[in-house]
Amino acid sequence: MNPLRDQARLFCAALAFFTRIPCTRWAGDSAADLNRAARYFPLVGVVVGLIAAAVYWLTARVWPPELAVIAGMAAALLATGAFHEDGFTDAVDGLGGGWTKEQALTIMQDSRIGSFGAVAIVILLLVRFQALLHVATWLLPAVLVAGHAVSRFAAVLVIHTQRYVRGEGKAKPLATRMSRGELAVAGVFGLAPLALLPAGLLWALLPVVLVWLWFSRLLRRRLGGYTGDCLGAMQQLTELAFYLGIVAWSFT
Repeated sequence: MNPLRDQARLFCAALAFFTRIPCTRWAGDSAADLNRAARYFPLVGVVVGLIAAAVYWLTARVWPPELAVIAGMAAALLATGAFHEDGFTDAVDGLGGGWTKEQALTIMQDSRIGSFGAVAIVILLLVRFQALLHVATWLLPAVLVAGHAVSRFAAVLVIHTQRYVRGEGKAKPLATRMSRGELAVAGVFGLAPLALLPAGLLWALLPVVLVWLWFSRLLRRRLGGYTGDCLGAMQQLTELAFYLGIVAWSFT
């Protein structure tokens, strides 16, 4: 098999799994393909970030900054079908409402949103909106691309460092441990967009690292590993942490 075609198929598998972008015709659909496609999770983030950045850049020409930021956020939500936001709300409901591991996992499986998740997602989206609003207009497109890529690499690191704790689930195809080579590929795609930013902004990674360490420890202590919802929560939390780091740097 052509190696480039094989890698393109894996990327399409990741794109089809994590977004609403129509590419199933070229995507692999076996569990093995989806597991190998995890290396392209951050590259999917680059694509989603480019969509959000393009919509923001275009709408900022005719709308005030507030509406342009909302348009960029909405574009990312539409591109992913709010896939990660859904995981975030389920994870918050489970970790917030369950006293034991079994209770937390059972709550996460419930398709209904609970009070913890509802409050958390509203706060997260409001803080994200305010953070992006405080980023300079010329810088925001690059920040969006980098934020979506870095946060998805943070989720990949969870796959690499912890075990999947369900027998089945939406992250099951991505549940096996990644090799160092696959992690390196994910790292390249996850960190390369940082080159679009001024060097001083790399300090924005500090909140990302701190949030990753905290939430990873929480997952290990409460669940003994991760679920698909936890990956979505990690992506959402570290994306927001990155934006807040950018804003903190801007105000120093």
